[in-house]
Amino acid sequence: MNTLRELQPHEGPSVTRDERREFLERVGDQIHREPRHDTEWVRVTTLGCCREVGRASFILSTPETRVLVDCGDKPGAEGEVPYLQIPEANPIADLDAVVLTHAHLDHSALLPLLFKYGYDGPVYTTQATRDLMGLLQLDYLDVAAKEGRTPPYESAMVRKELKHTITVDYGNVTDIAPDIKLTFHNAGHILGSAVAHFHVGEGFHNVVFSGDVHYTDTRLFNGASNDFPRVETLIMESTYGRRNDYQTDQEDSERKLIRLINDTYEQDGIVVIPAFAVGRSQELMLVLEEAMREGTLPTMPIYLDGMIREATAIHTAYPEFLRDGLRQRILHGDENPFLAEQFQQVDGGQEMREDIAGGEPCIILSTSGMVTGGPIMSWLELLGGDPKNTLVFVGYQAQGTLGRRIQSGRREIPFSDRGSRSEQLTLRFDVESVSGFSGHADRNGLENFVGTMNPRPEEILCVHGDESSTDQLSSGLYQKFDVRTYAPKNMETFRLD
Repeated sequence: MNTLRELQPHEGPSVTRDERREFLERVGDQIHREPRHDTEWVRVTTLGCCREVGRASFILSTPETRVLVDCGDKPGAEGEVPYLQIPEANPIADLDAVVLTHAHLDHSALLPLLFKYGYDGPVYTTQATRDLMGLLQLDYLDVAAKEGRTPPYESAMVRKELKHTITVDYGNVTDIAPDIKLTFHNAGHILGSAVAHFHVGEGFHNVVFSGDVHYTDTRLFNGASNDFPRVETLIMESTYGRRNDYQTDQEDSERKLIRLINDTYEQDGIVVIPAFAVGRSQELMLVLEEAMREGTLPTMPIYLDGMIREATAIHTAYPEFLRDGLRQRILHGDENPFLAEQFQQVDGGQEMREDIAGGEPCIILSTSGMVTGGPIMSWLELLGGDPKNTLVFVGYQAQGTLGRRIQSGRREIPFSDRGSRSEQLTLRFDVESVSGFSGHADRNGLENFVGTMNPRPEEILCVHGDESSTDQLSSGLYQKFDVRTYAPKNMETFRLD
């Protein structure tokens, strides 16, 4: 694999496709001192999410085609966006296709921005992802406006994006360019999430982007599929890629969560759980509904704050993406666990939150999952000062987020009240973390995803993890499976041979 290192951002005028191709060949020749006479090649350029979590974005290019894979933001880091200005990504208007692996904002938030910059082509994703991404992107704009930030695009760009979306079912082979075929496979991460397989040329090269994967079955989904006829290069997520990143067994995690809720209930406290609107919230709803139905938890209100109710409705609209047993319960409406009477929507704004905080013991599921804004900030203010209450983290907290700082022990946090006055908020409630509910595979799951592939890839790029995660997973996969591995930086171009 030849690598074009450290390409600098391009701030000048847009370049033509011929100029861009000339640039890539010239830089490659200058660095490697070897002439390029072949007419068939594949390259991957990293525009984000390398040695970090967030702003996932890549360019897959051939002599004739450029495809953008994902275009997300970085949680807790306003202004850190994909490097869309570099030559390999420009002109944006001339991209041949965009492929979205799933709807989480660190993969999808900035996709409408492409249409602001002149893109007018197709967006390929699954049907469920199309519905979820529109929901989350509009909420993203709403939260930005409420927090006084300038949204990066207008809602009209979301509507335009949705009109250009072409949905693809798992397993269906789709021609997205004259020399590239796309096939989606279940990623097991969230509703509609996909592993994207690209077949380039007439069997010249096969590239797989894992997106975010969960290798084993959960209450919601079957585990990720890794059954590909061929794959030479795998671009692999590394969120839990460190040597000791082993999650607790899910049954043990559920028992721990139920114990924490019971302990808080017995001292007349309230449990608040920051959760992503899509994925973790629905998994937790299933756990809590079953525990109350079977009597391991006392029946109490479970309040849903943020976009959780709307996202759950989309789950019930696509039962074919869910596990068989859950699918059958949803199809028989009177058994739908998501419609249990304990679930109540927080739809009265701050006044309703204040009433809940001053009331009886309950459970609150609230966005945002990494405590980077949204309604969870109100719950910190209302509940954080009472040691009877409990905050429970059940998902990954990225570096730089307030969630990571609280999880790491920080109890004095910056806070802006509704008058926009900055102050410090002291947290006195109990803070707990329960692993095992993440939508990401742990280190074992990542290794098993690669180890059970037949045939295995010849080379793996470890992305979507902090520096220690990508480095340690890259080293571990090399040692265990004897494949070429890399932990790339942002703005690198890899020639795949």
